Amino acid sequence: VHGGRIEGQLEEGNLPDLEDNLIPSTGCELGAEAQIRFLKAKLRVMQEELDAIGQEYSKKDEENENFSSRLKEVEEERGRLQRAASLHQSQAEKYKLLSEEATRKSEDLQQKLPMLEKELENLKRAQKQAAATQSTTDIRLNRALEEAEKYKMELNKLKQSNKDVVNQEHKKLEELKIENKRLEKQKEELVAGFKKQLKLIDILKRQKMHIESAKMLSFTEEEFMKALEWGNP
Repeated sequence: VHGGRIEGQLEEGNLPDLEDNLIPSTGCELGAEAQIRFLKAKLRVMQEELDAIGQEYSKKDEENENFSSRLKEVEEERGRLQRAASLHQSQAEKYKLLSEEATRKSEDLQQKLPMLEKELENLKRAQKQAAATQSTTDIRLNRALEEAEKYKMELNKLKQSNKDVVNQEHKKLEELKIENKRLEKQKEELVAGFKKQLKLIDILKRQKMHIESAKMLSFTEEEFMKALEWGNP
């Protein structure tokens, strides 16, 4: 209570005038001891009020620090909120642009929708026609596949027949080659035998000539001897 009253007086600049208010005037009939007691009591009161003022000051200083700290937190929170608000504003503008773009696209699609529906109907009709044509095409395709399979089988038979003919011709050719080799060998043997016969004939001719020469020589010697005998009776 004292602290609040004195703080108010300090703020207003109205401290109590002790001499005028507390100290008795010289006209009072108080002795020196009474004045001393009175002054001591007054001093205690002043000390109490001073202590109260100090406590109030410390309290206010602590509150001021708390307020300063709280103010700093509030300022930081305000800055954070401002940044968040700025970010939200930027995002809101972005979403607004996206929404406007989506609206434009939606309007364009709404305008194109009748044309797309008409195109869809045309596609459905074309699909039905294509299905009917596909059915006919499938029938023709199946027939063509059957014909192709038939021709394929005939071609395979023809290939197999040609293969058999080729194998037979190849076999005959190999047999002819073997026979030709045999005839060539036989020819070589005959030529060699003929050459031997010719050589043998030549040898026999020479032997015959030698024999005939020897006979003639023997006959001549015999006549010569007879002639000698006739000349000497």
